[in-house]
Amino acid sequence: MRRSGMWIQRWDPEDESFWKEEGGERVARRNLVFSILSEHIGFSIWTLWSVMVLFMGPEYGIDPAGKFFLVSMATLVGAIARVPYTFAVARFGGRNWTVIAAGALLVPTVAAFVVMEPGTSYTTFMVCALLTGVGGGNFASSMTNINSFFPLKKKGWALGLNAGGGNIGVPVVQLAGLAVIGAGGGPRVLLGIYIPCILVSAVCAALFMDNLATVKNDTGAAKGAVRDAHTWIMAFLYVGTFGSFIGYSFAFGLVLQTQFGRTPLQAAAVTFIGPLLGSLIRPVGGRLADRFGGARITLWNFVGMGAATAVVVIASMRESLALFVAAFVVLFVLTGLGNGSTYKMIPGIFHAKALQKGLHGEAAAAYGRRLSGASMGLIGAVGALGGLGINLAFRQSFQTVGSGTGAFVAFLVFYAACFCLTWAVYLRRPTAAADSGRASDTEADADTDTDTEADAEPQLRYARV
Repeated sequence: MRRSGMWIQRWDPEDESFWKEEGGERVARRNLVFSILSEHIGFSIWTLWSVMVLFMGPEYGIDPAGKFFLVSMATLVGAIARVPYTFAVARFGGRNWTVIAAGALLVPTVAAFVVMEPGTSYTTFMVCALLTGVGGGNFASSMTNINSFFPLKKKGWALGLNAGGGNIGVPVVQLAGLAVIGAGGGPRVLLGIYIPCILVSAVCAALFMDNLATVKNDTGAAKGAVRDAHTWIMAFLYVGTFGSFIGYSFAFGLVLQTQFGRTPLQAAAVTFIGPLLGSLIRPVGGRLADRFGGARITLWNFVGMGAATAVVVIASMRESLALFVAAFVVLFVLTGLGNGSTYKMIPGIFHAKALQKGLHGEAAAAYGRRLSGASMGLIGAVGALGGLGINLAFRQSFQTVGSGTGAFVAFLVFYAACFCLTWAVYLRRPTAAADSGRASDTEADADTDTDTEADAEPQLRYARV
């Protein structure tokens, strides 16, 4: 390993000697820890307005539809920011960009601190909510950075842990909001807590993270990822998992307040549970995908999400708060599990395509890293847009029928579509005629937990895409 300042000039995690004997694993784990810290704070700031709206009583003059629109705008900007954040890692370096991205979180936090009081215009609140979207971009740069540090057989665990640790920022900010509301404090108290946390994460990134000189922006890989149908297929599936997670995280408290008449304190007391469990389970989803295959875990996870959503619909129609909360929490857990399994699929898909092209060893690994790294930002961005769709669906449902039932029925149909797509593309066994006549239409189950291409080869699947 050759290091020049904070830049590592040689990085080869697929080389077992480099990984174990030359300290590659130790360096990767250190960067993972502080990447998680930064991403964690980023998620907290991104979902800040899921808590801010709980503070906004009648004196603010904003109805439930207006509050759903506020949180929708934060989701929208967070999704869009993921695309440039993905390419920023190669342009500036993983460490350098983490410092910049962490520092940028001060802008929406300080802005909200200044204006958060009754009498402030709705437009001003909207601008502040839009600014928090920069926190959503942190996920894309963090995942792209960590993807480059770990070997293929460890990516499911590493990416799951990185994303799960970041996702926990959602329930943490909601727990902090609960504590502040319970203590009788105002929204500025919560914002004042996060300002020094942002500074700590930026300083830690500057002191303890590294840049990889081997990571370069590859316009060819970006174009290849955009043209590859599997990028868009995985983006669709990620809408179902992560889009659901982030959308429900923003909306859960508002749904409890609006449909079940919960007070801010009552809503805050349960809002954090689902995001917390969903975040904690994400690394498990990655680990299960490493072991059994991401497509298999993803497929059955959508079955579970559909079943949980059906129970939510029943609870919503019967106005059963206890059943509603229990089923919603289960749904959160399944979104987290699916987050881990779907993200594991991405590097495996492109690695398997490299094997089908006749590449082996480091050449196959390099091809997989190029395409998977380029696709992750786009997949993450499209997936986050699912959160926007969820909040807009809730807004429309409450305006139309006065409850969230209509929105949940739509989500149930979408999960059924995700199940069908996962099976058809990644798990369906092809007919012999289709196999022999379409050698170029190859794809992988995306899930190799092996050290050799020979072990990976039997897991390849053929699919029409």
